[in-house]
This record gives sequence, structure tokens and C-alpha cells, in this order.
Amino acid sequence: MSDSDTAEQELGITESKEYSTGDWYAEVVQKSELASYAPMGGFIVTRPRGYDIWERIKSHLDGWFTETGVTNAYFPMFIPESYLEREKDVVEGFDPEVAWVTHGGYDELEERLAVRPTSESIIAPFIAQWTRSHRDLPMRLNQWCSVVRWEATETKPFFRTKEFLWQEGHTAHHDGEGAWSETMLRLDQYERVYEEVLAMPVLKGRKPEHDKFPGADTTTTVEALMPDGKSVQGGTSHYLGTSFAEAFDITYVDTDERERTAHTTSWGLSWRAIGALIMTHSDDQGLVLPPALADPQVLSSPSGVPTTGRPCSSTPPTWRKRSRRPGCVLVWTTAITATPGSSTTSGS
Repeated sequence: MSDSDTAEQELGITESKEYSTGDWYAEVVQKSELASYAPMGGFIVTRPRGYDIWERIKSHLDGWFTETGVTNAYFPMFIPESYLEREKDVVEGFDPEVAWVTHGGYDELEERLAVRPTSESIIAPFIAQWTRSHRDLPMRLNQWCSVVRWEATETKPFFRTKEFLWQEGHTAHHDGEGAWSETMLRLDQYERVYEEVLAMPVLKGRKPEHDKFPGADTTTTVEALMPDGKSVQGGTSHYLGTSFAEAFDITYVDTDERERTAHTTSWGLSWRAIGALIMTHSDDQGLVLPPALADPQVLSSPSGVPTTGRPCSSTPPTWRKRSRRPGCVLVWTTAITATPGSSTTSGS
């Protein structure tokens, strides 16, 4: 084999999905230019192509959230230790995973600040401030952000990293019935994004007692089965009952002028969905994306090379019109090296 043949082979995927799944996955992620390993152990750098996939998933979910009464907000990434301690189950559940800030510059802080592992403890106090009357409910908030959980030891891009991107929704309701309906609505939307956008089947269910979110009454989940036989938690929706409302004093005055405690929920989906997507659709040839996440979906090039040997200078008017079709990304290439029928995309 010549040096040029060896170089060309190295550009492709060299590991087997069936026989060396972990190495194959890492190779697909890196050679598809989705992510690179950061210099700090447990972190990754999300490259533009990988971030574009996340933004497309985000766009679908955010639209559905908006249609069903959710508004976006943003809360600080640092949570005072005293806030975190107000819900003891959260403290016990997340304590091994919390990264703490103890100094600002050279000065030691009066109170440690947690880098958010999740945001119930910083969002709930403000929901309490903003809720006075039954007219303020239901209150539905969502934020798109990153969280840090230091327990992650073995890095696997998108599946397991110390910092990851996600969305987390937080709602307050008059009663348990309204909160439970909210819990199931968000679970249905997670199922929808997997099936309609990621083209992946998932199973909906409830987590057992030992695997519930700390402080939750009930944790529901969508689970995806991977080719290696393992199950991936694709997204969770928690009915929190009144535990957080009692801890953070989320109360409201009802129509009969009596003060009542609200029922709350929280729900989240992370970029673990990207990892599940890669594992499900990609193969030994490399990255494979479903149409809703592929970019471009259509690549058009001239059917012949101009006699001048120079590339065409503009997109044909008919193709410009077709490229306006909603949800369809069309790219017109004028490169004379691109020929009709050549393999140029990883989407299928």
C-alpha cells in the first residue's frame, strides 16, 4: 500500500462499531468534527458542527415549549451554599458532584458558591417571590445553560462530561393534578423530539425509588436502547410534589382567600441526545444524521464544467426559489471539483 493510500485510509473510520464500540464512537465524534477533547480532564470543546446539531434540537424543543406556555429566563451559574442546603435531599443527592468556588481573586468568600449541578435551589426562591395569587399560576420557566457535575470520571463526549449543555424547565401549579399534567406534557415532548427530529424510538416510564431525582415525588423518563444493548436516559420529567415549595415557601392566596402551597415540576434534556443519535444512526463509514438534523440536506452542483474551466459564479434562479422551502437547507456549490453523484454529505 502506498503512502497516499495509507493517508487516505486514515481519513476514514478505522474502528468497528460492532467490535470496538467505544473507540469507534470516539473516532466518529472527532473525525466528523463534532467535538475535541479539552485540556482539562472530563471536558470537551464543542466544534461548530456539533453545536449546530444541538441548536437544531434546541430550536424544535424551544418552539414546542413556547407553544405550551413556557417562557425562557436565565439564572446565575453560582448558587449560595445556604440556598442549596434549604432542600436537604438535593444536598445529599448532589454533594459528591458539586464544584465549589471558595475564592474571588485572592479573597476567600464569606460563603461558598456551588457551580450549578441543577438549578432548583436558585430558581425556586424567585418563583416564591413572583407568586402571590392564584392568578400567578401556573408559572412556567425554562433556561438553556450548562451545568457542572464533578462526579464524571471517564469522559465520553456528549454522553458523560463534567460540564454539559441542557435545558431545564421549572414550573409551579395550583395543585397536584396540574403539576402532574405538566410532567407528562414535557415527557411527551421529549418523546416527540426523539421520534420526529432524531428519528429514534424511545420508551417512556418511571424511575424506581432509588433512582429518582433527589427530592422528587416521581421521576419519569424516556429511555433509548443503544446498539450495544445498553439503555440511555434520554430526558427526565419530575413531579416534585410540594417538597421544594415547602422548602422555599412557594405559596399563593387561592380564590377563597386561603394560603396554599404550590406543587412544582422540573424537567430537562441534555446534549446526551447527540451521543444517542450518533450511536443509533452512524456506522463504520462515519457520521449519519437524519434529515431534520443534516446540514445541508441538498447539495446541488452544475451538471458540467464550463468550457472556460472557471467555476460558475451564481446560484440558478430556480434553485434559489426552491432553497426557501421551510426546513430544507440547500447549498449550491460552484466548485469544479464537485461532480454530480459524488458523495458529499453525511446525512441520510
